[in-house]
Amino acid sequence: MTTQEGDTNTVRVLHALEDGDSSVRLKAVLAVGTAPDQRLVGKLIERCAVEPDFYVRDMLTWALTRHPSSVTVPKLVDELRSERAQARSQALHTLSKIGDQSAWPEITRALLTDTDDEVARSAWRAAVVLVPDGEESELAGVLATQLGRGERETQLSLSRALAGLGEVIKPILREAMTSRDERVRRHAIATERLLRDPDAGFEFAIEEAKRVAVLGAAGQEE
Repeated sequence: MTTQEGDTNTVRVLHALEDGDSSVRLKAVLAVGTAPDQRLVGKLIERCAVEPDFYVRDMLTWALTRHPSSVTVPKLVDELRSERAQARSQALHTLSKIGDQSAWPEITRALLTDTDDEVARSAWRAAVVLVPDGEESELAGVLATQLGRGERETQLSLSRALAGLGEVIKPILREAMTSRDERVRRHAIATERLLRDPDAGFEFAIEEAKRVAVLGAAGQEE
């Protein structure tokens, strides 16, 4: 392919990424991921911040993982400081898929406690993937401050993140089980049940947590 042909194709893809038809945008992102072009990385990240279609956003993440992390990670890190919640959330999601630990210092407490649930959930998942060996306990301590937050999906995301850190979360959960906040106690109990029996499911864990809380046994160990 000549340079002129390549430039023409790049312009065509850029236009397609802005098309009003989501299927056109999806095909364009698929094309970029199939034949990576570093000149389009900035545009892909720009689309992540505004793309309304879930499937296109997911494909954008895939396309970005097909490019060198030395190119994508610095640009994604810049997005973590965006005022647009979707930009932060999607950047975190993509960083978790790339798995480059150089991004770890950028997973700040502010992101882990972001007021936007989608951003926070993405930060929790990214943190568990990127956390260096030996720093799991400190991360678990920050995540535990979010126990009791939000509705089912948010609580399930946090429980999965905590469970992903393994045994280090047990003492932190035991302390949370004595909280004066009933939502925190129940969430901590449910997370402990999920850690002990992942196959039981979160709904069962929540119901069990309610039963334990009613019986006044929140601080008891098995």
